Amino acid sequence: MAERSTLSHLLGRIARVGRGQGTARDPLTLCEELLGDKGEVSGLAAAMEILDGAEALNNGELAEFFEALADRFCVDHKALAKAVADWDGESGEGARAIHDISEPRSQELIRRINRAPGATARLVALRAKLVQHVRANSALRGLDGDFLHLFSSWFNRGFLELRHVDWQSPAEVLEKIISYEAVHEITGWDDLRQRVADPDRRLFAFFHPAMPDDPLIFVEVALMAEIPGAIGEIINGTREAIDPEAAKVAVFYSISNCQAGLRGISFGNFLIKQVVAELQAELPGLSAFVTLSPVPGLRRWAMAGGEGLLDDTGWMPEDGVPDEALTARIAARYLTGARRPMGTAFDPVAHFHLGNGAQLHAVHAGADPSDTGRGNSWGVMVNYLYDLSKIEANHQAYANEGEIAAAPKVRTLARK
Repeated sequence: MAERSTLSHLLGRIARVGRGQGTARDPLTLCEELLGDKGEVSGLAAAMEILDGAEALNNGELAEFFEALADRFCVDHKALAKAVADWDGESGEGARAIHDISEPRSQELIRRINRAPGATARLVALRAKLVQHVRANSALRGLDGDFLHLFSSWFNRGFLELRHVDWQSPAEVLEKIISYEAVHEITGWDDLRQRVADPDRRLFAFFHPAMPDDPLIFVEVALMAEIPGAIGEIINGTREAIDPEAAKVAVFYSISNCQAGLRGISFGNFLIKQVVAELQAELPGLSAFVTLSPVPGLRRWAMAGGEGLLDDTGWMPEDGVPDEALTARIAARYLTGARRPMGTAFDPVAHFHLGNGAQLHAVHAGADPSDTGRGNSWGVMVNYLYDLSKIEANHQAYANEGEIAAAPKVRTLARK
């Protein structure tokens, strides 16, 4: 770590020297220069100037910058047409030439910018802004795809480091955990201490060597005697901690993706499976691994008519909030029956866990009384069970046939 820090510091000094004391230059001109035949020092300087310049742009200027990148640094269509025309249909060398020429220039530009010290995190932040602009301008999808293509390689599982975050972790990391928590708000340092320092709580996160103090994704774990049916059992500040050795259940109660610029890259499936392995090694007495998960799209789906799946329940959107028994039935219908056009579960959290091989284990009405919980799902939460003997079979059935693994009690609830 110290050696890498020293190298980054040295490269930063070299880049600053290369930038000199001149006025800021147009980022697009610098992009062209960076792709030219330049020396290492001037290339580092140009890369840092590009990042500085892009970060200084306001929202409108940034939109123009992205549009210019997408237009000026796309595929060289003339060269590609010539390579295709020259290919005899059999030569491997010719096919590779077509592959190389078909790559947009923007990909090589991003690679060269990434040579600068600290550039990876800044590129991730830049892509987060690009994602926002893509929504308003579909012409930027190709450029966004270039970022995603490269990030998928740079952030593959082989480069990720799993860390147990505890009360002794650096303050910078702990502050970011508070900031990034996306499911159950961490209300302050006392709340955070309960989640990472209590003996029956764990927090694990993935980190990347280029962003060593900034988590990519983290999962919060409660060690419990039995499967919980409400979030208050876990995050209540007055609860009594138990001896981890007495715990029978590991509950994944919050999973937060931290980097908007890495949208489209899945870390959660690797994270859960590795955390299960870590917990099994530490606490062999654990017999069940479950989640206590939100149902973020339930209320919106039901209020939109529920795709006809609610016609026989006797409830209509204009009736207002259903009682808890009916809410549980509506949730069971939603989770087992609502589908996207490609046949996968409509609910994004359900899709994530089912795709990882989990089983929809139980539905709990009134489990999350927070404003967010009531607003998203009338307070419903669910358990997804990770049965290690069935994960692979469940995953294959869902991936190949769209089959949702659900406990008999959930199926019964949906049929009522």
